[in-house]
Amino acid sequence: MTGGAGFIGSHIVDALLERGHDVRILDSLLEAAHRERPDYLDPRAELIEGDVRDPATIAAALEGVTAVCHQSAMVGLGLDLGDIADYVSHNDLATAQLIRALAPSPVPLVLASSMVVYGEGRYRCSEHGVVRPGPRAASELDAGNFEPPCPGCGRSLVAESVPEGAPLDPRSVYAATKLAQEHLSAAYARETGAPVTALRYHNVYGPRMPRDTPYAGVASIFRSSLAAGKAPRVFEDGGQKRDFVHVRDVARANVLALENGTPGAFNVCSGTPRSVGDMAAALARATEGPEPVITGQWRGGDVRHVFASADNARDVLGFSAVEDFEAGMREFAAAKLRA
Repeated sequence: MTGGAGFIGSHIVDALLERGHDVRILDSLLEAAHRERPDYLDPRAELIEGDVRDPATIAAALEGVTAVCHQSAMVGLGLDLGDIADYVSHNDLATAQLIRALAPSPVPLVLASSMVVYGEGRYRCSEHGVVRPGPRAASELDAGNFEPPCPGCGRSLVAESVPEGAPLDPRSVYAATKLAQEHLSAAYARETGAPVTALRYHNVYGPRMPRDTPYAGVASIFRSSLAAGKAPRVFEDGGQKRDFVHVRDVARANVLALENGTPGAFNVCSGTPRSVGDMAAALARATEGPEPVITGQWRGGDVRHVFASADNARDVLGFSAVEDFEAGMREFAAAKLRA
């Protein structure tokens, strides 16, 4: 398990141990992700502190393993091109080193991918059917026009759930590296015959999220604001739709993929779209804190709507999310955030 000391990885470790598996963690404990050594790691898991990019380290970590769950990555939008080499190194070079080490004795590989590989979600125009809008113009965003128009006629669009077969259109450095990880893993599958499962996580939340590091997600940022007695600040008009999925559900999806060796790409999601404003309001209710503030501000690289179809994961992988959103928000509101 690479990245097994992190937010999602540590929950997968717990789930695997509960199923009776032996788990070896390889994690570099990068300062950007960990300001202190995690105290939540189960001592039954073996921990190797080291870098996936180092051939000797990865060779030692792979000794005797029967499957690999690759969670380690540098995350975030990756908007500053000054960071592009770091993203490629931590995400793509690390994956290449892992695959090279696996190739002589291939085993099943489960890859942590992301919804960001889709770019904007799926949209339908009343005249042109399913369309792919381009990046939103800064002038339109400044004017408060947040919905992408039809690229053919300029009409308003209706957002739909994204299936795994949708065109892939990464729109940030991070997204490009996640798609490259999928392509590298697919090459490993073709060359060796080993099953590879790419799990495209949607917006994951839950205990052990980092508080205010570059690895913090929007739920964690809102939670930190509320803990400080401040209102969550929601960008745009709060209407951007996402799929918020609990980390324990994500861990279950990984266990299924590892135990069954089911090849393919799968959305890991709840199947129920909610707006960012809805999530902020649910978290404010759970903390009895101030209501969210809609700022109208926007970030370059953000997409308007992206939420997923859960059908393929249910039908092929056997995964369906079971965690209740409101209960999950109440739990998250009381959970300790990671330093």
